[in-house]
Amino acid sequence: MQKHSSPSQEGATLPRALLIAFHFPPQSESSGIQRTLSFSRHLAQFGWTPMVLSAHPMAYERKNASQLASLPPELIVRRPLALDAKRHLGWKGRYLQITALPDRWISWWLFALPCALAMVRQHKPKVIWSTFPISTAHLIGLSVHWLTGLPWVADFRDPMLQSDFPSNRWQRKLFGWIERLAIKHCTHATFTTQGALESYRARFPEALHHKFVVIENGYDEQTFAQEPHACALPGQPGQTRPLTLVHSGVLYTEGRDPSAFFQALAMLRARGLVDAQRLRVILRAPGDLDYFTQLAQRCGVIDLVHIAPPVPYRQALHEMLEADGLLVFQGRPFNRQAPAKIYEYFRARKPVLGLLDLEGETAGMLRSAGFPDLVEMTDPEAIAPVLTRFLRAIADGTAHVASEALVAASSRTHRTRQLAELFSQSLP
Repeated sequence: MQKHSSPSQEGATLPRALLIAFHFPPQSESSGIQRTLSFSRHLAQFGWTPMVLSAHPMAYERKNASQLASLPPELIVRRPLALDAKRHLGWKGRYLQITALPDRWISWWLFALPCALAMVRQHKPKVIWSTFPISTAHLIGLSVHWLTGLPWVADFRDPMLQSDFPSNRWQRKLFGWIERLAIKHCTHATFTTQGALESYRARFPEALHHKFVVIENGYDEQTFAQEPHACALPGQPGQTRPLTLVHSGVLYTEGRDPSAFFQALAMLRARGLVDAQRLRVILRAPGDLDYFTQLAQRCGVIDLVHIAPPVPYRQALHEMLEADGLLVFQGRPFNRQAPAKIYEYFRARKPVLGLLDLEGETAGMLRSAGFPDLVEMTDPEAIAPVLTRFLRAIADGTAHVASEALVAASSRTHRTRQLAELFSQSLP
């Protein structure tokens, strides 16, 4: 368990909110940490004192201690034990399925529940908030709600059940059970996109629809304010470095597969339209570095594409600000989701190339924001001309960037205000 310091006298006079989140600094693999981190930093501005129940750092495969400096010094944080079934209860990556249901960190529930109840007794929060992923977080929120009667806001950064996730039969049954109980017993359920909310309206009775609210992800202005201004675009006098495109975040073989993009790059290079002196693509922290390196080699674009390891968040943000254009991959399996980085892309005021399913939520967001360079991510023949147009617009300074109104509406401070208002509405 951990406490950063005693809460300030001013904070002690505000009603408290208990935030339950597995993804929280020093965990570094999931962008979901930014949602909870932002709420914990800004809620006090809107009349609530947050405190956080997270997991012991040993639960995380990848950690970045530098993120801990972003926590408010007065924030109360508790980190009960959470064992990873794969790493702590298995052997050479193999483990019993029963130890990982509904997820690999179900042991967190055993240690977190008494810790949460102690926090309730000591600090007397007025509301509970928990966020999925992971499913055990909602199981903890549900248990605390049952045992204390406190209002509970269940946050769904992603839908719990999707057409192909979870694929394991028993995990899917348990996810469905937790989801049904969460929707039935929570005071409010929040979603990051309108598409996700509509999917829950389609699956749950109309009598529960009044609980559903969209609170989108966003960017943190405080983090951006600490970064220098972005570099000038290529095409301006005196600049000779290659035009640089960046994607920062995890890619997959399904739904975020860069194969067609690599093939389109190979086509353009064969036509003499791009080469390593004029274009550099950085895929930062895509996941399996060896796999994506081999994929770039097979497609013949390894000299154009740099497969880069993870770096601290601020360094990744700086790289984004220095890029000339930004990439987003979001295919059909993620049609009801929008990656959190989209809002950082808006704030960075950079041109965006969307490699997407054109019927998905992310495509709709970018289209509404005026970004013209959107293309079906699985079709290299379609990608090649759109990519050519995108590069040309960047080079001549005509590429579209987010409007000031969109940037202002996308801040996490604005999202925190929405959450604080929801907390107040949840009180009896």
